[in-house]
Amino acid sequence: MELFSTEVLVIGSGVAGLMAAERLSLEKNVTIITKSTLGKSNSKLAQGGIAAAMTVEDSWTNHFFDTIRAGVFHNNEELTELLVKKGPMQVRHLINLGVQFDKSSDGEYKRCQEGAHSIPRIFHAGGDATGKEIIHTLIHRIKKRCTILEDHMAIDFLMDEGKCTGVKVLNQNGEIIIVKAAYTILATGGAGQLYPVTSNDSAITGDGLAMAYRAGAKLTDLEFMQFHPTMYAGISDRSFLISEAVRGEGGTLITSSGSRLMEGKHEQCDLAPRDIVARAIQDENSQVYLDISTILQFEDRFPTIALQCQKHGVDLGERMIPVKPGAHFLMGGVMTDQFGRTSLDGLFALGEVAHTGVHGANRLASNSLLEGIVFAYEAAEWILHHHRNVPTSEIKEQETRLKEPSVSTSELKNVMAQYVGMKRTSAGLDFAIKLLQPDMMNEVSKLDFQSLERANMGLVSWLMATSAYLRKESRGAHYRADFPLQLQEWKQKRILRRIHQDDWVKSQKRSRTILY
Repeated sequence: MELFSTEVLVIGSGVAGLMAAERLSLEKNVTIITKSTLGKSNSKLAQGGIAAAMTVEDSWTNHFFDTIRAGVFHNNEELTELLVKKGPMQVRHLINLGVQFDKSSDGEYKRCQEGAHSIPRIFHAGGDATGKEIIHTLIHRIKKRCTILEDHMAIDFLMDEGKCTGVKVLNQNGEIIIVKAAYTILATGGAGQLYPVTSNDSAITGDGLAMAYRAGAKLTDLEFMQFHPTMYAGISDRSFLISEAVRGEGGTLITSSGSRLMEGKHEQCDLAPRDIVARAIQDENSQVYLDISTILQFEDRFPTIALQCQKHGVDLGERMIPVKPGAHFLMGGVMTDQFGRTSLDGLFALGEVAHTGVHGANRLASNSLLEGIVFAYEAAEWILHHHRNVPTSEIKEQETRLKEPSVSTSELKNVMAQYVGMKRTSAGLDFAIKLLQPDMMNEVSKLDFQSLERANMGLVSWLMATSAYLRKESRGAHYRADFPLQLQEWKQKRILRRIHQDDWVKSQKRSRTILY
C-alpha cells in the first residue's frame, strides 16, 4: 500500500476542481486525482455557455430574479445573490487566464439568450464548445504546477475523530494508495449515469455523493434531478445534447402534426424553464422535433451539434432534429456553505456534487459553469487564509464494505427512469426504495472500478428515491403525479422580505455592472 501526502487534494477534474486547483497551486502543493483522464467531465461537454450580467442593459438583480423564478423559490437567497454579483468578476478572471469567448466582428463579446433568462447574457466559446475551451485553458495552466493522478478512483474518505484527513484510492492495477491531505476538495460531478438517457459524461456515476454519505456528511435535495428537454431522439443507443442556446437563437419545438408544442403552455414558450419544457415533450404522444429553419447559419453557430448530427445520420437539410428529454443536472448534493465547506471538518465540495442552494428546484440555464468558478474561488481563498498542517498521525485501518445492487446496471437505470424519473408516484417510489435499499444489496466481492461504480450507483439511486418519496409536493424538476400542487410550507419566501418587487427597478439603477 503506497502512502503520500499533499496540502490540498482535489478529487475530480471538471471546471470547479480545476479552478480551485489553478488558484491554490500558485501557493500550495496540490494533487488532483481523476478516475479517467484529466478534464473528462460534464464541464467539458457544456455547450451553451456561462451566464453573467455584464452589460448596461442587464443587472445582478435581473439575473437574481431569473435564477429564483427558475428555481421555483427554493433557492438559497444569500448564496444566489453572491453567485450573480461575483459572476462578472470571475468571467473577467477566465478571460485573463486566456479563455477565448466568442466575439462579433466589431470586437464585442457575443451573448445569447437561453430558457428562463429575461435578457441575453450567455457568453460562449467555439460556438457551442464553451466548456471545452474553459477546461483546456485550465489544464494548460495547472499541468506543470499540480501532481496529477489519472485513472485513479477514490474509494472512501479517511476519517479521524470526525475530521477528513485524505482519501483511500484505487488505481487500475488494483493497488490501494493512501493520500493524506490538509484539505480535501470533492468535485466529482453529479449522477446523470443513473439514467438510461443522459447528457452526462460516462464517468458521472454519483461517486462523490456516495463517498460523502458513507463518511457521514450531510446531503440534501437529491430529489431534484433536472431533465434537459432536448436530447437527440434518434434510433441510435447513444444520445447527445442539443443546447438550449439553439432555442435561444430561434429554434422552436414542433409536434408531428406541425404545431408549435409550447404555444399556450407558458408565457416564454420555447424558452420556458427546463422542467416545464421537458414535461411538455414527455406528455406529447408523438415525436417532437426541434425546428432550426430560422437559424440560417446553424452549422457555423453550433459546429459541435452539427457534427454530432452528421455522425448520427441527421439530415440538417431538413432543418428538423428529433428530440427527447434526458437526465442532465442534479440540483441537490453535499451541503456546503459559501466557502464550499461541508459538515465534515477538512472536506470541501464544489460543482455539481455540492449543494450551495443557488439552483433551487430547477437550475437556470448556463448557471452551472458560473457556480463552479464562483465557489471554487471562494473555497480557494478561504483555504489560502487558513493554514492547516498535513496530518502526520498513523492511518487508522478503515474497512471498506461496499454493497452493489442485485439488479444489473441497465435494469437499475430503467428503474430510475420509470419510477424516479420525470413523473413520480408514491407506489413507484416505494417499489424503487425497496428494490434498491442497501439491506437488499450484495457485498462487493472484488474491488475494481466497475464494482465501485455499481456500489455507488446503487446507494445514490436509493438516496434519490427516498428523497423523492419524502417530498410530497411538486416543485421544479420534482413532479409527483399524486401530489401535483406546490405547498406553501415548502416554499422559501425570504427573498420577498429583502428585495421587494416594488424596489426592483430602483435596485437595478443602483447596481449595474459594465464590462469594458
